[in-house]
This record gives sequence, C-alpha cells and structure tokens, in this order.
Amino acid sequence: MTAEVPVVPILEAHELHAKFGRQRVLRDVNVKINRGETVAIIGESGCGKTVLLKMLIGLIPPNKGDVVFDGRSLLDLSEEDLVEQRLRYGFVFQQAALFDSLNVFENVAFGLRAHRDLDEDKIREEVRDRLTEVGLSTDIVAKMPMELSGGMRKRVGLARALALQPEVMLYDEPTTGLDPIMSDVINELMLRTKERRHTTSVVVTHDMKSAQKVADRVVMLFPLGRLKEGETQVIFDGTPDELNAAEDPRVRQFVRGEAGERISEAAEE
Repeated sequence: MTAEVPVVPILEAHELHAKFGRQRVLRDVNVKINRGETVAIIGESGCGKTVLLKMLIGLIPPNKGDVVFDGRSLLDLSEEDLVEQRLRYGFVFQQAALFDSLNVFENVAFGLRAHRDLDEDKIREEVRDRLTEVGLSTDIVAKMPMELSGGMRKRVGLARALALQPEVMLYDEPTTGLDPIMSDVINELMLRTKERRHTTSVVVTHDMKSAQKVADRVVMLFPLGRLKEGETQVIFDGTPDELNAAEDPRVRQFVRGEAGERISEAAEE
C-alpha cells in the first residue's frame, strides 16, 4: 500500500491582525493555501480581502501574526530577501495597474528589464509569447493603456505578471467591471494558467460565478463590525460544492446576493 504524500501549504496566514488607525480590519485570520491549489477569498466590501491578499505578498505587515511562504516567515526576511521572494509571485491588480506612460510592450517588458538579465531580442520574444498566451495579438504592442478596452488591459496585466514565471498568482477582483463574456475569458485564462504552469493561485472576488468556476477551495471573510465577540472572521472554508450547500445564513445570503435585513441596516447608516 502506497503511503499518502502529506499536503504541504505553500502559503500560511497565522492569526493575522490588521488595524488602520482605530479601524480594525482583520482579527485572528488563519488561512492555509496548498501548493497547486486555487483559493477564492470572498466576502462583503470592507471585510479585509484585499488587505489579506497584500499581507500574503508582504506589501502590508500585520499588526500581529505571521505569513509563512514556502516555509519562511516573511516577517523574518530582510528587505532584500523580501524583494527576492516577491519575484516568485505574480500580482494582477484590480484595475490592471498598467503604467499609463508606457505602451503595451514596455508594460509587459517592465519586470523583465528590472529583474532579468536578458538581451532585447529575448525580451521581444518573451513579450510576444506572453501576449499570445493571454489571447492578445502582438499588433497591440505600440498601443497605450488608454487605447485598450477593460478586458484587454486586464489581459496585458496578466501577461506582465506571467513574464516573470511566478509560482504563485494573486488576483485582486480580476473580473470587476467586465461584461459576462469577458469575465469568462478571464476565468478561462486563470484556469489555463494553473493547468499549464501548475501555479498556486489566490483570487479575491465578489463574482460568485468566477469563484465557482476557478476555485478548488473558497474562504469567506465576514466584516468585524458585524461579528459577535469571539466569533471567527473566517465563516466558511470549503469546496465550491460545499459553499452551495452551506447552512450558515450569512454565507447563503452572500452567495445568493440577497439583501435581506441589510436594507434596513443601510437606512440606519
């Protein structure tokens, strides 16, 4: 009988706390992400999803707790070592975050120029290959970001992230602002990236269709201000099928997109 290979997390968040001024955003958040897994982080606006995502890459240090990446605490790393570890991540920002003053070619080539010792022929080859990988024609290399549609900007942002051959992909609201067809294009690209590159992915999203399609596991956070004392902020952690069958009314309400009592709460605010 073959012994089971233990599942080793590549990313672990241990009892993370985040506070900005008097506002607490995260409290005792624990999340483990296994190598090769895609985890969707869902929850209402203001529950700390993007803050958690930025903590996983070391962009925001926790007020308390720790993030462990591939067995090493990010808090124990020097700034130089932290920069080196970040090169193992690819980050796709909510609005693509392309450099407005650079054309498509220079945007995708930016990380290669900064962090790889490549000649211009190799850079041109890499840019061409990455644009093709995300379904874009190389005819757009001279275009500026303002000349691109929202879906094209998102794909250029993905191409730029993939250029550095990341082990972990972090997506912040990758389908926000896109029509249903382009949203599904982005979902298919995320799935294709995982299958072809065997990457680990963390996806922050409000899009339940996207979460159901791309995620192996779904983690739901709940706003601290609406929790009772002592309640955990992670109110769900399971597969998409388990999410659909969840009995917690807070989870069901969010997944179904039902306002319920929140109408009266909004009126009181």
